[in-house]
Parts: sequence; C-alpha cells; structure tokens
Amino acid sequence: MWIDALLPLLGSWRDRVVLVTGASSGIGRETALLYGRLGARLALVARREALLESVAAEVREAGGDALVAPADVGDATAARAAVARVCDTWGRIDLLVNNAGLLRPASVDRIEAADLDAMLRVNLYGALFMTQATLPILLQHPGGSIINVASLAGRRGLTPLGGYCATKFALIGLSEALRTELDAETLHVGIVLPGVVDTPMVQGVDQAGEIPEWPVELNMPPEWVAAAIALAARFRLREISVPPGAALLEELAALTPGVSDLLIGWMRSAGRWLARARETRAGPPSD
Repeated sequence: MWIDALLPLLGSWRDRVVLVTGASSGIGRETALLYGRLGARLALVARREALLESVAAEVREAGGDALVAPADVGDATAARAAVARVCDTWGRIDLLVNNAGLLRPASVDRIEAADLDAMLRVNLYGALFMTQATLPILLQHPGGSIINVASLAGRRGLTPLGGYCATKFALIGLSEALRTELDAETLHVGIVLPGVVDTPMVQGVDQAGEIPEWPVELNMPPEWVAAAIALAARFRLREISVPPGAALLEELAALTPGVSDLLIGWMRSAGRWLARARETRAGPPSD
C-alpha cells in the first residue's frame, strides 16, 4: 500500500501523544490509525463512544496505544475535561489535530440560523475550545504542533455550502492569527485544506441528494488527508492542500474571481452530466 512507503518519512512517534477530534470515523479514524502504526499514544475524542472504542481497538492492533475520551468539542467544559483526562493518563500532548466537523448544506437564501449555529459550534468553537485547553500542555514540550483541518471551501465559497464555507473561512483566520501569536520554533500551527473526501459526513449529504452536482466517484479517500496531516506535523508545514495542487483554484479565485466562478460553474455542469450518465447506465429500478 502506498502509505507504507510514507511511514519511514514520518519517523517514530513512540511515547508521544496525539489528540484527534472527530476520531470516530472518516479522516479522524484514518489519522488515528496512521499514528498508531507509528507507535503513538492516541487520545480519541468524539461524541460516539462505541465507535471510539472500535477505533481504539484498531489503533492498538496497529501498534499504538489508545485512550477514549468522549466529548462534545463544542462544549468548552467538555473539551477541558477531555484534555484533562489525557493529561492525567499520559502527562503530555505533542500533537492536537482539530478535525471534528459538521456539514449542513443549504443555499445562502435558505440557511437556517440553527444549522449555522451548529456548524459554528463544531467547526469553529470546537477547534477554539480544544486549542485553548491544550495550549498550556503543548507549550511545555518544544516541538509540538496544532493541525487544523479546514477545507478548500474555506478559501473559496461554493454553493450550496455557504454556511459551511463561512465556518471554514473563520477557522483558517483563527489558525493564521494563532500562528502569528506563537513562536513558530516552539509550537507549530498548520492548516490542512482537503477537497471533497469520502467520509460519512459527505456520504450522508450525497445520499440525501442535497449536492447532486458532485459525482461521488470523485471523492478522495480519507487516507489522503490523514497523510497530509502527518506530513504537515512532521515537516512543520504552514499549509497543505489535498490533493496536491488543489489550492490552485484558490489562487485563481484571488487573482481572477470571474474566471474562478466560470470554472466552478463548468465543474458543476460536468458533475450533473456525470450524474445523469450514471443514472442512465443503471437503468430504471427493478420491481
């Protein structure tokens, strides 16, 4: 497997502690498994305890250690309690991966305040609360990192993701501000910008038919993002997009927003054409 070739590049994480939010599935699960193979101690944070226990078993089988710390990261008290539990168990944290995310698509004219509040609570406040709770511990051990999993949708607005884009734009701004506040030689802050990833969050949207323009066949595997997270932490990268080169769209948007709009419109049209072609191939439903 291609990721095997990456492991020597990442080095050993034996006895080092990695805290991953949103660790019960998708990108968080794959990140935990990757660091488990590197020998790390994984602190797994999410709301679904049963799924976390399953991931913890996989981490141990991969060669790491695991601690399950169920918490709603959008609750500041719960976030502090989860971090305290990790410190009580292992006494340190070397890497915080703020990965927990929530997506509720809607066009801008139909965004519900409750949905936007929910996305802000997880995508922005969750990262903020976990960062605030973890910073004092990270600063005790030089060489630590915070990796915030944002999105290419945090650099370029897309429909019907206006609310989600707003939360990811905010997360990127928060990350960049934090980086300027800290000594880069002591604590590294990195941003990972994935495109559309094949995760339960996106699968649920696809199944509901709320983003029909994007063909699910083009969703990238979450392992790609896990690898980008590990590379960002290992080489102290400030920003990395997945897949490589995907950030060209943001650069194009900054220089020529009109051209970027036309390109995105073409991509949506192509996606609709592919979706229709897929339905035609599948034929009518059988009785």
